[in-house]
Amino acid sequence: MEHLRHAAALVAVAILGAVATIFMLSGTASPAPLRAVAKPSPSRVHVERTAAKLAAVRVRSHAKKHPKLSVAGAKPIGASPSLYERTTSIKALRAQGCAAGRKETTGLVVLDFGKLEFRANRGGYGTITFADRFASNRAISWAMKSYARGYSRCLPPASTAHITLARGTSNYAQDTIPSTLTAGRLWAGATVAFGNYLKRHHFDRVTAAAADDVEPAWDRGFKLTYDFFRGYAHADHGYLLYNYGSLDGGVGGIWKLRQAYYVAGGMQEARAVPEIYNHEMAQQWATLARLSYARYGKPIKLAGLMTQHWTSCSGCGYTAPKARHELVSELKKVKVMRHTVPTRTLASVTNIGSASS
Repeated sequence: MEHLRHAAALVAVAILGAVATIFMLSGTASPAPLRAVAKPSPSRVHVERTAAKLAAVRVRSHAKKHPKLSVAGAKPIGASPSLYERTTSIKALRAQGCAAGRKETTGLVVLDFGKLEFRANRGGYGTITFADRFASNRAISWAMKSYARGYSRCLPPASTAHITLARGTSNYAQDTIPSTLTAGRLWAGATVAFGNYLKRHHFDRVTAAAADDVEPAWDRGFKLTYDFFRGYAHADHGYLLYNYGSLDGGVGGIWKLRQAYYVAGGMQEARAVPEIYNHEMAQQWATLARLSYARYGKPIKLAGLMTQHWTSCSGCGYTAPKARHELVSELKKVKVMRHTVPTRTLASVTNIGSASS
């Protein structure tokens, strides 16, 4: 009996020791949870972005400043990693590409270099990065090349992985530049040149593309966004322009059907990669699909979807599998699945977050 009491005492001591150890580790080693990805807001004030995103709200301190956020160490869930870029550093972008290559990343990768900008004494057209710095189109082109080179060089020799690398911007505050038509043409020209660079260097595992985070709340009149898309399509070059934006209230909320349809497939090179962070966003895109087919007899061109969920951020919206499930379910409800792209296309999910560099 005595030896049983002694054994019980030893077990109790071991349990208390384990609890104490866990308590100590939780107080010193647990990383602080990340906040949702920060993006610009037309309101130009600090706003806490929620995953619900019932309206087009983005966190932004002023018109050109992108709040800092690091997701170093966070792992995307079931999706290729896209990035809000803070730099055009050749070294940094090559390292980003190399990291993606080593992981054998496959699918769409958007490198978002921020809102369009124009600086006459700094190379003309370009963007404001998420570090609040001007990046010329030339600098962005070198950044794209560096990512592609890093990816190609670090990809395992036997790998069958392939990415579509998209040069990204947004339709936020486009009225600060002389012409979005010219900006669109230049964006297309740079994309074509990037495609030629990939062919010249035999980087066969990378396909060139462009991308635009299109949100109605950022251009309520639509004209500036329309001109950018029109400028991009000016030459019949065949390089796709992915719209990875939102609908901000759905068709009729801000943009009319013809406007929303145009940037989701009405323009020949346009492809939709809608943000699906919550159920309402899935409903809005399914409704657009139904109305577009009813009005024009043509489907919107869905090429995947965008999420912003990270393992270290519990309030950042749907995971990739959940987002895909919700969008497919809503498309089936409105009976347009057979008129849209095959369901397998929606397996192409990209998860966006801020670059740590």
